[in-house]
Amino acid sequence: MKKIATVRKVILGFLSIGLLFLSACGSNTTQGGTKSNNHGIQERIIKAGIGLNEDHPEGQGLLKFKEIVEKKSGGKLKVQTYFSATLGDDLKMTEALQSGTQEITIPSTSPLVGIVKEFGIFDFPFLFNTAEEADAILDGPIGKKLLEKLSEHRLIGLAYWENGFRNVTNSKHPINTIDDFKGLKLRTMQNQVHIDAFKKLGANPTPMAFSEVFTALESKTVDGQENPLATIKSNKYYEVQDYLSLTKHVYTPFVFLVSKKFWDSLSPEEQKILQDAAVEAGKYQRELSRQEDKKALEELKKTGIKINEVSDGERKKMEEAIKPVIDKYAKEFGEDLVNEMYSELEKIRK
Repeated sequence: MKKIATVRKVILGFLSIGLLFLSACGSNTTQGGTKSNNHGIQERIIKAGIGLNEDHPEGQGLLKFKEIVEKKSGGKLKVQTYFSATLGDDLKMTEALQSGTQEITIPSTSPLVGIVKEFGIFDFPFLFNTAEEADAILDGPIGKKLLEKLSEHRLIGLAYWENGFRNVTNSKHPINTIDDFKGLKLRTMQNQVHIDAFKKLGANPTPMAFSEVFTALESKTVDGQENPLATIKSNKYYEVQDYLSLTKHVYTPFVFLVSKKFWDSLSPEEQKILQDAAVEAGKYQRELSRQEDKKALEELKKTGIKINEVSDGERKKMEEAIKPVIDKYAKEFGEDLVNEMYSELEKIRK
């Protein structure tokens, strides 16, 4: 009898160990049956939304990202695309990423200043002379440093894409000199650097969500707005604006954002697919943006909107006028960072 009892204890011991082992194996599955980020590629739906149209270079870049991700994952990672602010404006979609209800968005860096103030350095007017200068800064140590700050705010930054150089349209008169800004009610992004800079130029800046701009221009709620040429063309602002002035006053990047909550649920293999796709699609998008910029200018000329170049001399006067704004925000964003950026630009220009 003692032997039988001993055997029973041994069997029960093995059963307990087995149950513990099965329980441990089962812990690789979260509630709802989704496997954790231990390994492999899982079936996933990735919701990606942007504020611009599908035919805009950013929209085409997002479609390229979708193509790359679905191909590299063997169709397991499926990207659902949403355009034209279907899921809300940049700020709303960024908040959705932070809460984990949306996976991807690609906003301009400007609205992110409220989350990571240092992104404001890219809003400095007349900072970059060429797109190539912007590439060197964004893809270098400074750009990387800012992307790394996003993780503290439940966001992951994978790459920079291009929005481009911004130009002014309005319904009153062409802008040839700094005096032509005086009294113009211009829609701007919800960004304090831009607002203060336009005030220094004599304009009346009016912050407004991107999705509301066309209606505001049409109803004359505002006189004008400022955006890259591809955006002006794809959103048909020429239908409600008479003048386009090529001020090239600000270069705006896009930043490719992923929800940290979603990112942390991915396996290293899945993360690499998204990271590589964001960079590869970004290179495609930048090139497309630059081609579209030239093409958009030619197409805008055919619409009847009156287009004028702003001379280098007048741009220099505008740059001088907004210098106090740069000095003010350099202190806020970090003088060391600002000095590092301008130092890098000097090296690039040599």
